[in-house]
Amino acid sequence: MAEILQKDGTWAFDGDALRLTPGRDRNISVLRRELGELRVPLRALAGISFEQGKRAGRLRLRLREGADPLLHATGGRLTEPHDPYQLLVEPDRYGVAEYVVDEVRGALLLEEVPPGPVKEYLLPGPSVPLSVSAGDGTASFDGERVRLEWNWKTEDAKAATGVRTLELADITGVEWVPAAGLENGHLRLTVRGAPASAPPKYDPNAVELWGFKKDPLMALVAAAVQARLPHPSAPVPDDGPAEPAVPPARPAPSAAEDEHDALLRRLRELGELHRSGVLTDEEFTQAKRAVLSRM
Repeated sequence: MAEILQKDGTWAFDGDALRLTPGRDRNISVLRRELGELRVPLRALAGISFEQGKRAGRLRLRLREGADPLLHATGGRLTEPHDPYQLLVEPDRYGVAEYVVDEVRGALLLEEVPPGPVKEYLLPGPSVPLSVSAGDGTASFDGERVRLEWNWKTEDAKAATGVRTLELADITGVEWVPAAGLENGHLRLTVRGAPASAPPKYDPNAVELWGFKKDPLMALVAAAVQARLPHPSAPVPDDGPAEPAVPPARPAPSAAEDEHDALLRRLRELGELHRSGVLTDEEFTQAKRAVLSRM
């Protein structure tokens, strides 16, 4: 067992998995507290590193692409206070941190864990049901449907759409983006058949975030939904038999071909007029000679 205990949290490695437990210090972010203890299986790891600093060091885990629904839903946008895969290390524990790194790296080599992407989630994502209020709304998820409710700060046009209930089967994607500088963040759900071009402020399938304390908790909703959607590497489902092939269009006829066809039609018309008695033999002969002279 390799273990390091810090104010920021505790990491313990038993050879099969790393258990990451957030500390109880009041500076621990609300997202890490709500996530609680995470069990990261060895096969979900792409690497581990330790960086020393003057006042504190930092342990970092690097997960394999596609292993964690939280990282996928947030697109790597979780900053240091909220990233559960970082641990602040005090200077007197640098040796312990390096020992943990050596143990994990040795296990990765021994088990021959490849660092490349995976085809299924190796972490379960946040448990449900859960409900988060932040920005201009409240997002609740029970494992089967997402419910979006608006507050008094919501844009009128968006609030007028009323409470939204989105079935998981209709959701094709989810994204959490934090507020940065003057740009607001959002939790956005991509719904089958619904355009997602409107800004989050007006999009009835998105919660706009303004950079307040509870904004990171919306990442929990995003991760819980993402964990229950098809994995990004899953094959696209077959929607049924393919449409019959459309025969290639014939090239547009040239002007000469158009005129030739028109003359043939004229000959047929003259023949019908002659047979019906409208044209005499002489008239038919003259008219036919004139048409043939143009062909």
